[in-house]
This record gives sequence, C-alpha cells and structure tokens, in this order.
Amino acid sequence: MAPDRCWTVLVLVAGLCSSFTYAKLPNIVFIVADDLGFNDVGFNNPDILSPNIDKLASEGVILNQSYVHPLCTPSRSAFLTGLYPWKTGLQHQVIFPLQPVCAPYNVTLLPEVLKEQGYATHIIGKWHLGFCNWNCTPTYRGFDSFFGFYNGQEDYYAHTLGVNALDLWDNEKPDRLDGGIYSAELFAKRAKRIITNHDKSRPLFLYLPFQNVHAPVQVPHRYSNMYAHIQDETRRNFSGMVSAMDEAIGNITTALKEAGLYDNTLIAFTSDNGGNPNQGGNNFPLRGSKDTIWEGGTRAVAFVHGPMLQKTGYRHNGKFHAVDWFQTFLAVAGASPAANKSMDSMNLWPMLELGKDSARTEFVYHLDNKLPPLQGHAAIRVGDYKYIKGFPGPFSGWAVPPKFQQSRKYLNLDDDRDSLDVFHKYMRKSKTLPEYFEHALFNIRDDPTEQKNLVHTMPQVVQDMKMKLELAQQEMVPANAPPGDNKGNPNNFGGVWTPGWC
Repeated sequence: MAPDRCWTVLVLVAGLCSSFTYAKLPNIVFIVADDLGFNDVGFNNPDILSPNIDKLASEGVILNQSYVHPLCTPSRSAFLTGLYPWKTGLQHQVIFPLQPVCAPYNVTLLPEVLKEQGYATHIIGKWHLGFCNWNCTPTYRGFDSFFGFYNGQEDYYAHTLGVNALDLWDNEKPDRLDGGIYSAELFAKRAKRIITNHDKSRPLFLYLPFQNVHAPVQVPHRYSNMYAHIQDETRRNFSGMVSAMDEAIGNITTALKEAGLYDNTLIAFTSDNGGNPNQGGNNFPLRGSKDTIWEGGTRAVAFVHGPMLQKTGYRHNGKFHAVDWFQTFLAVAGASPAANKSMDSMNLWPMLELGKDSARTEFVYHLDNKLPPLQGHAAIRVGDYKYIKGFPGPFSGWAVPPKFQQSRKYLNLDDDRDSLDVFHKYMRKSKTLPEYFEHALFNIRDDPTEQKNLVHTMPQVVQDMKMKLELAQQEMVPANAPPGDNKGNPNNFGGVWTPGWC
C-alpha cells in the first residue's frame, strides 16, 4: 500500500478510535439554581412542588453538606476555576454591571480543560463573571456556545436590566427576538436544541445556570396559582418560580432521553448560595440568608444523578465544597488532575460514585477583608467545628416559614438526635447580631442551626481554628472591586449591555 494511502487509513482508524473513546465518556449537565434556599425544594420541604428535581435527587445522591459562597459571583468563580474566590480577587460582593473586572485571564476555566478531553461545551443562562472585555465572555473562556445574560439579574420576560437595556446574548450577538418569553422556558428550549443536535461521537458538557429564583420575583400565573394557599404574595410567587424551573429541568431531562444521551449523563445540581428571605426565599431551619456566612447562606441544596453512580437513593453527609466540582468533573471526564499547585478543588468522585467517605475534612466558608460596605466575612470549618471571625452578614436570624410541619424528616439535617421539642424553640425570629463581632465557634454536627456559641468554653479549639484561618488569609489577594465605569453604559451601545469597553 502506498505511504500516503497508509497514512489516510491510519488517520481514519485513529479518528474512529478517538470517536469511540469520546463516546464512552459521560456527558455532564451542571445545573445551578440562583438564590435557592435550603427550604425551597421539595425533597427538603414537601410544601414545594418540584417533582422533577425531587425524582432526580431521590434516584441519585443528595449532598447533605455541600457548601458554596455567600453570593453569586464568588460561587460561580469557585465552580469554574477550582479556586477559592479570594485567590482570584472575586471575593467581595458580586461583579456589578459597570465594573471593569472579570475572572482573571491567567486562570484556566473548567470548559477549557474539558474541551481538551474532546467535550462539546455549552452554557445557557447567567454568566456573572464579568463582560467588560470580549476576552472575559463565555465563548472566549472555553465554551463553544453561549445563550443567556452577562449580569447578575434582569427582567424575566423582557431580558433587560435598567431602563430597557437588553442583556440577552446568542453567542456574540444580542438577541432581540425572544422578548416576552419567560427565561426558564427560553433556556429549556435552547437546551433542547443543543441536546437534539449534539454530535454523539463527542461527550457533552452543558452548564445551565438558571435565572430562577433570583430577584425580581416574577413568574407566570399558572405556576403561582399552584400555591394559592400561601397568603404571602412574595413567597407564593417565589414558590411558583421554583416550580417553573422544575418544569424546565423536566423538559431538559426528557430531551436527554429522546436524544439517547440520558443513560450516559451525569446530572449535577446545586444552588449558588442560600435564599433571600426578603425576596421570598427560605433556609429554615438553618440560620442566616444569602450574603451571610451562616449555614443558611452557604449550605447548598445539591445532588448528583446518573447511571454511573454505584450507590444511590440516599443522603451523603460528607463535606463537599463549590471548588470541588472542578476536579470532580475532570475525574468524570477521564482527565488528569489540574496541575495548578494553588488549586483548592478536590476530586470527590469516589464519594459520589461509590458512596465513600469524603476526602475533604475542612474548607474555608469565605474570606473578605474589604469592609465597606459592611463585609469582612471570615469563616472556616474543620471537622465538626465552624469558626467565624468578623461580620457574619446582614441577617443573622432564622426566617421561619408560616407553616412548619412537625416532622423530624422535614428537617433533613445531618442526624436525628435533636428532638422536636428542641427544634420548637427555633421557630422564632432572632435579633440580628451587631454589625461586627469578635468571633464565634459552633459544633455544626451537634448544633446545625448555630444556636450555641462555644467560643468561651473551648478556647483551645478556638485558638487552633483561628491560626488556620490566619494561614488562609495570608493567601488572600486584594479584592478586585473597582468603581463602576460609565464607559460601559448601555446607552453607549444602542441600549445593550455590551462587552468591549475595558
């Protein structure tokens, strides 16, 4: 056979082998719910109607101790970089619309690594990792396609933020054609298109950061009508927003089945932070809210589902942190661990796949030494103990839902040693702590609702954890939180929130 024909055959065989190898790699669908509270999903609260989410969770593994950061941008940075946000400068609050900042260019994002493994990579929904420069945006950071919005929030129907300023993008072009369609429906429709048209010779990574259930509280009436018994209008509409997202997830799951992808797909679900009681969210019986380092702000609703899981249908109490999705997904994708020596992410796939104990024994809840306006978060977890230093956040109470079902199963905490009469005392509002306090220590295993401060009774534990926290603080880079720049004003770009001004 002629040399050139031999080469052609080898290339074809290599291509077939490559396609065969890619096809065996699991597809990964990573769903992020925005501002979903611990008490805002059916498998933690039967008053919430989320049958599709509940079915996936019950057939998979619910992560009982999965933690995130207190706000949107820090958590999304952790998901996609595998680094604590205080190492990337994204620890302070969130990226606001006119801020000239984004995830650092010198940090490799998860989709970039997955592309090297042959994955097709797509994002549908909320970005919130900066967009002032085109190089900040999803299709320049490893995603093959992007359909969604850059900012932290917007109108669910008009897809605008501010005075009719559009923020809906289809790759690198603003999309003006889908105004009036509720975003959960819009995103599910695009997800179905991507899934249906996916080349099955390659594995799929689909990142779905939904807009639901972030403010503004908006939902079609057919969903809020499902909760006609709820008197509080905000909570009624918010609950409807959960059900709208649930239906979208159900439609996406159906699309995976129809395309023949479902039986080789890992579905991972997490919230990005706790719920906001002022916008209808609820974290009961956990303490605190979004924008706090209490458990209610950082303990995420999370689960994994897929045929590759060897043990399913239970709640895993092992620790899992937002940064861990990075290395865990790389393990699922058959990739070598990230070589970055400062990587905080851990490969916890054995925990998820086989039900083994978590390899993670400690983590940092959050660090932020930039005080104005009133931040300065600092907290660390080591074993069962949680140490807080400084301002915990703007809400330090327990947002008690109007209806509380007196059932131990309803609480769904790490263990059932706490009797109902003990939990009854939590059914009250708590006074917010002072804006800044010295420090606090809690045993989260024995006291998951953070009632008993042990700081004066366990001085040696306090000292040990304080030293660990100080070591972590030495690695913290200054927060990249510049003032807004009017160069990014959408009026300069025909009424569209547009990249290219920094």
